[in-house]
Amino acid sequence: MTDDDDDYPDPSPEELGIGALMEDAPEPFHDLVAPPPDAMEELLPLMPQRTAAPQTWVVTVADAKFHWYDLIAGFPPVPDIRDPVGRHLRRMQFDLEATSEKRLLYFAVSRPIVRFDTSRSTSWGFFSLKLTLPLLVGVEEKKETLTIELTVPFAATLKKPSVVLTDRFLTLNWGGLIEALSIHDVLQQYENNFNFASEVQYVGQTKDPLGRLARARLMPVQRVHQRHSENNDMLLLIQRMNVEVMSDDGDPAELEVNQNPVAADMLLKDRIDVIECALIRYFEGPEMHGRTDKEADIRKQRVQEVRVSNNLESFRIDLRLEDAGKYHDLYSKHTAISRSHIIDCSIVDGNVIINRVPDKIAKS
Repeated sequence: MTDDDDDYPDPSPEELGIGALMEDAPEPFHDLVAPPPDAMEELLPLMPQRTAAPQTWVVTVADAKFHWYDLIAGFPPVPDIRDPVGRHLRRMQFDLEATSEKRLLYFAVSRPIVRFDTSRSTSWGFFSLKLTLPLLVGVEEKKETLTIELTVPFAATLKKPSVVLTDRFLTLNWGGLIEALSIHDVLQQYENNFNFASEVQYVGQTKDPLGRLARARLMPVQRVHQRHSENNDMLLLIQRMNVEVMSDDGDPAELEVNQNPVAADMLLKDRIDVIECALIRYFEGPEMHGRTDKEADIRKQRVQEVRVSNNLESFRIDLRLEDAGKYHDLYSKHTAISRSHIIDCSIVDGNVIINRVPDKIAKS
């Protein structure tokens, strides 16, 4: 996509093929708006008890997983669970559906298109489990190969599997076990020389009673997908965050009075809302292209509300993972490629002020 593409209006829900589905669906940022007092009256005894001392937060990634969004976008057929690929797709759907009940963060990322080349054959190394796979890379479909070394699974009854390739999936039949791996699974699990980075296009939260992300019915993500799908694959990087609270009064989430589900969720919501807003600012820039002025105002009010109620002085977000691979080389139009994104944040009048920690310091 060139900079000129920013001059074109975003597609409507009708153009995305989801118009009827979006008629009564609220924008995801509406969850940031406080419910009316009447709706909160019954919950007042369960509201979290706040502490008075200033807080600083250290935010890290507890775990992270990629899901290939293109496989669920549009109106794909219902997966056939009798088929290995169908079972793979259904497991992915279950994983995504489960995230709608949790306060997790996700990045919609784009990567160059990579496919298996079904017009060419696979080949085996002599007396080994080294399997060479033919690939097509990029919109120009450049012919490449990738050699991977397989490990015999515990449940296998064959020493060497039979191999089936489609453009998106590799299926390995070991007799007692059948494995189905997408091209992106293969590139993540096996060493390779493809040094593509993941461009962050959109930042959001998974919590959604309507479960729209798992069904590819979340309008902002669909717009991003339509804008980039012609020249790129799109994946979701879903992350569970850990927040360590530094305060003389300790972490309010650890107080016995705050162990009820309502209080615990409200404290977690405070933290995830602010982290989301900070990462939007970091990866999408101050203009937040594609987001409305209304959303920007609501986010600003919410950030200021959390700062005051938590007496939050500053926080650091560390996106590093111990077992990170090439897919975790993240960048955007507003930040350079790195596997070590660490940002120091403060809040001024509802605005998140970002200061990136240089990679040399981050790695030390």
